[in-house]
Amino acid sequence: MIRFQSLSLRRGTRLLFDDAELTVNPGDKVGLTGANGAGKSSLFGLFLGELQADGGALSWPPNWTVAHVAQETDASSRPAIDYVLDGDRELRNIEARLALAERDHDGVAAARLHDRLDQIGGYQARARAAKLMSGLGFESGAETRPVTEFSGGWRMRLNLAQALMCRSDLLLLDEPTNHLDLDAVIWLQDWLAGYQGTLLLISHDRDVLDAVTDHIIHIENQKLTLYTGNYSAFEVRRAELLAQRQAAYDRQQREIAHIRSFVDRFRAKATKARQAQSRLKALDRMELIAQAHADSPFNFEFREPAKLPQPLLVLDRASAGYGERPLLGGISLTLAPGDRIGLLGANGAGKSTLMKTLAGALPLLDGSRIEAQDLALGYFAQHQLEQLDPEQSPLWHLQQLDRKASDKELRSFLGGFGFQGDRALDPVAPFSGGEKARLALALLVYRRPNLLLLDEPTNHLDLEMRFALSRALQDYSGALVVVSHDRHVLRTVADRFWYVADGNLSEFDGDLDDYRQLLAERRNSAGDSGEPAKPAVSRKDQRRADAGRRQQLRPLQQALAAAERELERLHQRQSQIESDLADQTLYANEGKERLKTLLQEKAGLEKALEAAEIRWLEAGEALESAEKQNAA
Repeated sequence: MIRFQSLSLRRGTRLLFDDAELTVNPGDKVGLTGANGAGKSSLFGLFLGELQADGGALSWPPNWTVAHVAQETDASSRPAIDYVLDGDRELRNIEARLALAERDHDGVAAARLHDRLDQIGGYQARARAAKLMSGLGFESGAETRPVTEFSGGWRMRLNLAQALMCRSDLLLLDEPTNHLDLDAVIWLQDWLAGYQGTLLLISHDRDVLDAVTDHIIHIENQKLTLYTGNYSAFEVRRAELLAQRQAAYDRQQREIAHIRSFVDRFRAKATKARQAQSRLKALDRMELIAQAHADSPFNFEFREPAKLPQPLLVLDRASAGYGERPLLGGISLTLAPGDRIGLLGANGAGKSTLMKTLAGALPLLDGSRIEAQDLALGYFAQHQLEQLDPEQSPLWHLQQLDRKASDKELRSFLGGFGFQGDRALDPVAPFSGGEKARLALALLVYRRPNLLLLDEPTNHLDLEMRFALSRALQDYSGALVVVSHDRHVLRTVADRFWYVADGNLSEFDGDLDDYRQLLAERRNSAGDSGEPAKPAVSRKDQRRADAGRRQQLRPLQQALAAAERELERLHQRQSQIESDLADQTLYANEGKERLKTLLQEKAGLEKALEAAEIRWLEAGEALESAEKQNAA
């Protein structure tokens, strides 16, 4: 197991967390969350020996093999698959010793090494490495290409494949989905769900966190707190704790106000002076409760576009690509206000090519592109970050768009994107990738576009900013086309999907769950197990089966919802009673009967809450069990 014993860590003079006491059991899959800069990556630095604790200790079994994703890739001319195989360090060690034994004609040593190679699956290692590369989006034949031929993003995928190749006891993954497309994210999620070791995962993809993790460690206010359950369960529990903490804070503030009022009224009276001094001392000894607050500093919305022409953009029998070779052909589409399109398709299928074509950044090879006279285009892609002036501030960038607006107005707008106070005046150069992405989005939002083209807008954005972006897009009145590997964002902002594959663009008849099923069927068909592919289920039969499963689950879902409503009702009444008990008049003679009644109700309520929580847990477990049986 992993043990945090009074663990403290600083970076420079800043305390990241203090006196942490946690235990992570073998096989746990733990999501690590907290605001940017809270200390998530620094905690990984402790595991990797890059940082030393300032107090306490972090320990795990000494025989554990720890795997993580390297941040640098050797400029090697070796084939990519050999680079991936390097992740299995024991395999490489056995291969080296075996070569020596065979060179020295040591048959006994060679036999032992061959036996160990068989035990660790060494003879299937190359096939396993190829499967990892395929799942992460590498095309067939990429295994033999030299590492130096791959771009930075693809080298990061090679590093990820190398980490997954390691037969590790502890796997540390810091934003592993950043350089992946949707197909690869879905594959990685399934791989991690089946991982047998202990997992520590930093991710801003809530779908991955929900599907993979069974615990959450949250870093906040220099404290590490361990929650049981996935990310959604953590959010619910944390909201409850914040509400309780706010209620305790409010009660304490009322008590402090009452004591101060007493002291102010009677300090000068000789008969009450001793009591006033006693209460002042009690006030000094009181351990103050911090006011509860939410993490997210982001709050913005898309202002209504100046005009909403109908249609906004038309492509007619268009062909798109580079040079003279079309990557997509025969595209005919119309975009109108209110359209909310999510683009699906494998990496390299042409999604970004289509987005550049819609934006007019890539000239057509054939056909026509017709845009409305009042089209106001908002196009976000990763190259927008490179166009920011590193020497200038967020405020300066916004001033270039609107010379007439006051600094106060512009700074207020930037505050909604987290650029508050002096941060709005700092040069962009040292900003993190997330801060630059937020600034690029702020500049796009300020332009009031009526057509939004978003190509992976969530890269580098944390969970709170992704939530704020999703919320703003839900109220956006223009047309939206989005490419994203974040399924939560796609699910909340898109109501139709287009599928890019085999040089064509078509309507996708289904949702993201259907798309995941399509990918699974394709992986099964292309599997190397030697078993025949399962016959494909027709969409009509699949929907009928899905409807049957939903019908079976509905009573369990209703029972869980009823249990949640009962818990909410009891919690509300509990809060009301606690508020009533803070009334000082209850403790006078005339209030004793009502005080007695409230205390009796409070005691009964605590028992009812305990029973209701048991019913809620049982309902949740029953539903989870039924869902697993249906999935099987």
